[in-house]
Amino acid sequence: MPRASAATSPRELAHPSCDEIRLEGVLHALSDPMRLRVVRELAVADAEVACSYIELPVTKSTTTHHFRVLREAGVIRQTYRGTAKLNGLRRDDLDALFPGLLDAVLAAAEVQSARLAGS
Repeated sequence: MPRASAATSPRELAHPSCDEIRLEGVLHALSDPMRLRVVRELAVADAEVACSYIELPVTKSTTTHHFRVLREAGVIRQTYRGTAKLNGLRRDDLDALFPGLLDAVLAAAEVQSARLAGS
């Protein structure tokens, strides 16, 4: 996985540039059920949201890890606004790099959720 560009201040988080985002890193990030859940909720929100907006059934440190993996893979962008860390999908970047990938993954996750709910 590529190294994210260095942050320039303690309140600025490192994100990979578009040239650094790799398909295998994105797919790895999306392969975890908790990270896929985060991406699905960000897609529905269609806006930047605080980490606390997305409730995961894991510890706070594990939640932080999942957000970091998504950020370092280039799937999400995290920015500080005051004391809140806001998260948003890098949809435009992902769609430009891998046309249709994010929509296909989100649609497949929806189908799987419906299928499992019916079991």
